[in-house]
Amino acid sequence: MRTLLGTLLAVSCAFAWGVRGHHEMNRAVVEALADTELQFLLAQKDWIVYLGPIPDSYRTNAEPFLKIFEDPNHGWFLEQSRDLMSKPPRSRYEFVVELHEQYQQSKDKLTNVRWTGTMPYAAIEHYERIKAAFRRIRQARTRKEDTRFVEQEAATYIGLLGHYMADGSQPLHITIHHDGWQGDNPNGYATDRIHGRMETQFVDLIELKSSDLTPRIGKPVVYDDPFQEIVNHYLKAGSLTETVYRIDKQGGWADKENKEARELVTKQLAGGAEVMRNLIYTAWVKSAPAPASAPAPGSGQPAGANDGRNMTNPISPANPLYNPKTGSAPAAK
Repeated sequence: MRTLLGTLLAVSCAFAWGVRGHHEMNRAVVEALADTELQFLLAQKDWIVYLGPIPDSYRTNAEPFLKIFEDPNHGWFLEQSRDLMSKPPRSRYEFVVELHEQYQQSKDKLTNVRWTGTMPYAAIEHYERIKAAFRRIRQARTRKEDTRFVEQEAATYIGLLGHYMADGSQPLHITIHHDGWQGDNPNGYATDRIHGRMETQFVDLIELKSSDLTPRIGKPVVYDDPFQEIVNHYLKAGSLTETVYRIDKQGGWADKENKEARELVTKQLAGGAEVMRNLIYTAWVKSAPAPASAPAPGSGQPAGANDGRNMTNPISPANPLYNPKTGSAPAAK
């Protein structure tokens, strides 16, 4: 399964839900906020929709530093290390270190960040940016200040979060078989570039709209552990990998009337929209309590530096979980 490095490296990896999929999922998310305290985001809907596919534009060879950082954020290839990825460390850097230690044992050229992925970290990091922006909206309202700019800022993070939640809803982003079956292939699945047939050509063929998704989105839920909810969503998508290939083998991605194909696409995008809406709602609810020590924007002062509680500060060596390899401790649950 790991002998096809040349084939993998030949893939441009510019894959993701096509523009329509990203746009309509983000649109459905905003529409699902209409009956909550977050309805002020409706004014930002067009901006949030626009941003859905934008992170893919960070992945061209013209910006190599950005591409190297961004490429892993679009995948979570379970076969590389199922144990590590079902309950991943609560830190991007802890994950990178553990993965490198696995590489040192295996010397497998694909046991690395790029060919394993960091997508849940991209998602949770954007969730926390949203939460921080929401806190400043609350604070500005208390001071009776204009909130237009910070609302737009929050909308930017929401739009970008949508990319990683949509990608994580696509089973082919959760597998080494992301664009053609790799290695042993007893079922005769496609080995060519299947990715676009499902998520771009088929989605355009059925003319998917946000109205196909919104009826499937339930009532808002506050997550106790947003990070694990993101991971769980990705794991569920990954369990559908062979279903995607089986539909393809039957010609389903070229048939707009194929009910199973339509149901899979609609269910996955609606599921991604629901989890994302819940993340946004959770960020709003959890932004209400003021943190123990939050620096003013632009102050240059690290949060918690002088609050006397360095045992819980993730960048303090006094934290009992502090790892000198990363210079930090994993995030608390």
